[in-house]
Amino acid sequence: MKFNELVSYCSEKNKAYIDYPFGDIPICFKLGGKIFAQIYPNHDDYKVTLKCDVMTGDFYRQMYPDIVVRGYHCPPVQQPYWNTIYIDKLADEELLNMIDHAYECVFKSFSKKKQKELE
Repeated sequence: MKFNELVSYCSEKNKAYIDYPFGDIPICFKLGGKIFAQIYPNHDDYKVTLKCDVMTGDFYRQMYPDIVVRGYHCPPVQQPYWNTIYIDKLADEELLNMIDHAYECVFKSFSKKKQKELE
């Protein structure tokens, strides 16, 4: 998936926005102040880190070893909740499913009241 397609897909999520809390890289996508995707657009190391629940994260890591790994930049306690995906090695449809899951994980982390505000 090309960089501009990835940015466009993440940006089109309801109430999602771009933020740069760590500098120019990664490009972070947030919902309600919480990150659901972090894009690292380096040509020789093109990857995205996505939020996930523990079971789904484990599933993807087992299905795609060496393509989907625990969030490489996260402290060990947070690693089960983040997957880093090497984009060029994964089918676009599967990547889009993972982005949808990341967005839903963040959305579901909010209270019912906040969820209604975000809808």
